[in-house]
Amino acid sequence: MHLHAPRIGIIGSGAIGGFYGLMLARAGFDVHFLLRSDYQAVREHGLAVDSAVHGALQMKVQAYADATDMPPCDWLLIGAKATSNDQLAPLIVQAAAPGAKVLLLQNGLGVEEQLRPALRSDMHLLGGLCFICVNRQAPGVIRHQALGAINLGYHSGPAADGGAALVSAGAGLFQAAGIDSQAMPNLALARWQKLVWNVPYNGLSVLLGASTTPLMADRHSRALIQALMAEVVLGAAACGHALPEGYAEHLFQVTERMPDYWPSMYHDHVCKRPLELQAIYAEPLARARAAGCSLPRIEMLYQALAFIDNAAQPR
Repeated sequence: MHLHAPRIGIIGSGAIGGFYGLMLARAGFDVHFLLRSDYQAVREHGLAVDSAVHGALQMKVQAYADATDMPPCDWLLIGAKATSNDQLAPLIVQAAAPGAKVLLLQNGLGVEEQLRPALRSDMHLLGGLCFICVNRQAPGVIRHQALGAINLGYHSGPAADGGAALVSAGAGLFQAAGIDSQAMPNLALARWQKLVWNVPYNGLSVLLGASTTPLMADRHSRALIQALMAEVVLGAAACGHALPEGYAEHLFQVTERMPDYWPSMYHDHVCKRPLELQAIYAEPLARARAAGCSLPRIEMLYQALAFIDNAAQPR
């Protein structure tokens, strides 16, 4: 165990929370997992990650079905979807030690703003951007195909230095667990950068029923991906966040080299879970519109996905 090591809680131990939580636990950190549907399986068999990068990992972990049973945690990693933030807030507050650092490992824009009012004023809120191909295969079983970096930025809280020390401490935890992790001085800019990937691939996987390899193999879908990426860059610039030159092209090339991957929104669609349309589409569109910028392709993708999402939800 690390000397004066922080106690880490994982809320939402699906693919993202499970992977990063297991990596931290394997590195010797004191990690506590709050689970819903997977609780029984994880209590009996532990958590398993089948990783193309780190090999086959399996560990008995400290698992809980109820936040009131968890010890107070110094760091809380939120791996659950942004669609469940309303229900998550009380659990986060329940499990948080005084001055706790809450790290939101969620996609999209506006997720921190949505959660902040429900937290205590002593709590720090950070955003985490996960660049990883990972999905849950079965209860307590996670498949990690590629990548894995996690970049952190400070959103709000009582930190005097703009959160710089906390961000670098957080990145240090992941680095100690063998995970590439960088501090992002501008969280809002970083969130727009992540949308450059999420907007095209998540939505098109649902709309076209296709994973990344076929999407990258067809000239029509390739052109559409590039056009959607260009609109995200445009929207970001309109909102005052100029993305690094060539960033979209870089992500496009990274995706060409990736193993075939079904994005998380596709898995949500197949399992008839609500899609993360608010954070990934509606919020960026609204912010761009408020800045006088129209993003017609993203708007059309959003409208098509909203139809699919509404049709799938039980009435």
